Amino acid sequence: MNRSNPRASGTSGANLPALRSHNAALVLDLLRTAGDAGISRLELAERTGLTPQAVSKITARLRAEGTATEAGRRASTGGKPRTVLKLVPSAGHAIGLHLDRDELTAVLVDLAGTLVGVRTVPLDFGAGHDTVVEASAREAESLIGGRRVLGVGVASPGPLDHHTGVLHRVTGFPLWNGFPLRDALADRLGLPVVLDKDTNAAALGLALRGPADSFAYLHLGTGLGAGLVLGGTLLRGSRTGAGEFGHQTILLGGPACGCGARGCIEALCLSSVARGDIAAAARFLGVGAANLVGLLDIDRVLLGGRTVMGAPDSFVRGVRAVLEERARRGGGDARAIPVSVTPGGPHAVAEGAARLILGPVFGHGAAGPGRRLAGDAMRLG
Repeated sequence: MNRSNPRASGTSGANLPALRSHNAALVLDLLRTAGDAGISRLELAERTGLTPQAVSKITARLRAEGTATEAGRRASTGGKPRTVLKLVPSAGHAIGLHLDRDELTAVLVDLAGTLVGVRTVPLDFGAGHDTVVEASAREAESLIGGRRVLGVGVASPGPLDHHTGVLHRVTGFPLWNGFPLRDALADRLGLPVVLDKDTNAAALGLALRGPADSFAYLHLGTGLGAGLVLGGTLLRGSRTGAGEFGHQTILLGGPACGCGARGCIEALCLSSVARGDIAAAARFLGVGAANLVGLLDIDRVLLGGRTVMGAPDSFVRGVRAVLEERARRGGGDARAIPVSVTPGGPHAVAEGAARLILGPVFGHGAAGPGRRLAGDAMRLG
């Protein structure tokens, strides 16, 4: 890399404002994880590798902006007691929108990720671009209420292009193909917007709050998809198409699916649910989960979505039974992978969408091309 000319590299690695923002994100993340107990400037320097002078400058700026505040004093091993600092969660907020095929859920979370407000209203995803954009903007605005908002994360059915914020041919809704939903909503709200698939948003939110392991989040609602986290990193794929889990064929000549194929897991699950056979739906979902476990050697399977939440014990039991059977056939050291309902609850996708906004503020993940959220919406860096 030519460090004497940042433009020559085509990256922001040597860009001083970006470096300052990165350092501030490190400090903010430690303030966040310290909670109300707080953390001293010396500890911040030790854990970030920054100089005490750099930490003092960053924390002074954060305090001036109202993002950090004193949390008392702590006895030291020598000298005067150390002042400890903590994050001010109410200093900033993020909105998460979950656009389902028939329902819109909007949440407001603070900097600590705590749920502050939630709204759920009916939505016709096939009503047209303008109708959906206006409904989304209206619900977002109803939650802002004069608060400082960093941006809006949107979780939508896929497939879509996370980089450009453009939807592709959503199953059953071809009219969305090529529509720039991210930019349309950003123009309407005047706020930064990040768009991702519903399953990716939920998986990202779960990854940020849990261990850095590998897991699959399987979302069964009005459709079926997967969010894949490998080694603590969300897998989107080079074309952002990873996780189109529901449209793998497991029964040749099976029921027709909205994607045009037959015997897809999504069609088998939804048709089983429609006739009241939850056990069959759970077994079909288990077959798909077992395929993922075999292909990716993941550590756990998390289940979510409205359909799963309608009978969580039955789905967990059915998926677990298939995985246990596969493990027994594997022999040797093969073990059944744990299965559970997502800890995110009924708003896991919408809260995950909000974390698309919060993640970059604390140095987790990227906000997306041209979307420097912390710098544009609130001077946290």
